[in-house]
Amino acid sequence: MATSPTVRKDLEIKIIEAQGLTWVNVGHPSLAEMEYLKARYSFHHLDLEDCLSRVQIPKVDEYPNYLFLVVHFPVFNRKARVTLPSQVGIFVGADFVVTVHRGDLRPLVKLFEDCQGSEAIRHECMGQSSGHLLYRILDHLVDYCFPVLNKIIEQVDRLEEGILEPHSGIVQELSIVRRDVIAYRRVIRPQIEVMESLEAKEYPFLRVDPDVYFGDLADHTRRIWVELEELKEVTEGLSDTLFTLNSHLTNDVMRILTVLFTVMLPLIAVSGLYGMNVALPFAGHTWAFAITFIPSIIMGALLFLFFRLKRWI
Repeated sequence: MATSPTVRKDLEIKIIEAQGLTWVNVGHPSLAEMEYLKARYSFHHLDLEDCLSRVQIPKVDEYPNYLFLVVHFPVFNRKARVTLPSQVGIFVGADFVVTVHRGDLRPLVKLFEDCQGSEAIRHECMGQSSGHLLYRILDHLVDYCFPVLNKIIEQVDRLEEGILEPHSGIVQELSIVRRDVIAYRRVIRPQIEVMESLEAKEYPFLRVDPDVYFGDLADHTRRIWVELEELKEVTEGLSDTLFTLNSHLTNDVMRILTVLFTVMLPLIAVSGLYGMNVALPFAGHTWAFAITFIPSIIMGALLFLFFRLKRWI
């Protein structure tokens, strides 16, 4: 049987108690929520300050009767079109788990709501130990990374299909995707160390096998990292390809312009000479125009034929 103890209405705190285990979920934390946690659990004040800070380095801090974790998970900002880190502070003791976050991680919010509303899910998550509940929370958050990753993969696939027919917007699109891959890498890389820290040591009050559970999480985060490494290489390759194609197109344009200028050079030279206000040969001749310009046209045609034979155009 689960209970949901009430707290002050002005606090962004919700609580589930089931089978001797308590899950305290704090959304949009403020100083008031941190004072409540300090009074109830005597957490270290520096850990509570870390929960109020928007960005902390992911870490695992061990205390005699609880663990404190700071983890980051990706949230896609549609307006800026970039993946940003969302921070979660987690306190884990023998009979409690406390999650502190800003409310923008949907899988965490949904998991808590499901535990409130479904006895089966509540039993699955909270029916064993605090370590098992910690695993369930982290597993949901790690699994959420894959849909975000798949969106980036789809964007890269579209860029690969359109790279051979570059258009004016493809450079910007590729730059945005490359920035997103870099931002995602910044989020995921520190999480590997956190998962490996949980896997490497057995904490008695968690009452869970770290190799089985946290090892699984470490494998998943490493797999995400490998995918991001591949995406980084692919986007760099696409950038090189796009640069090569643009250089080739520029060279083609310059070659054509050079040929046109060379073909027109005899005409330009003759027209320039006869444009001067001085006495010139055939100036008064009836056929002056034909005598001066026909050879120029023939010379231009010969130059054009020469370029064609050389396959320069």
